[in-house]
Amino acid sequence: MGQWIEVCATGDIDEEDVMRFDHGGQTFAIYRSPDDRFYATDGLCTHEKVHLADGLVMDNIIECPKHNGRFDYRNGAAKGAPACVNLKTYPVKVEAGKVLIDTGA
Repeated sequence: MGQWIEVCATGDIDEEDVMRFDHGGQTFAIYRSPDDRFYATDGLCTHEKVHLADGLVMDNIIECPKHNGRFDYRNGAAKGAPACVNLKTYPVKVEAGKVLIDTGA
């Protein structure tokens, strides 16, 4: 088990949106789903290392802003070419109105 890191307040991310979070030399993408749940993945697209936080969230899909590769942010599954390598996902919990992720570090 890694270390839980505070990312932001729950209100800092709108439903069906994403934000970038940098920690320990790594970039993460933090999502808030339409059903008000929080998720975390690596922050860079597996195709060309573009920041996913600049992309578009639709339902449970993040679309990369560069070549429109798509991933299901709930499980990291690549859902559309040119992205064919899954994203790494991270455990998320909410405590006292704060979003925390376990970076595995």
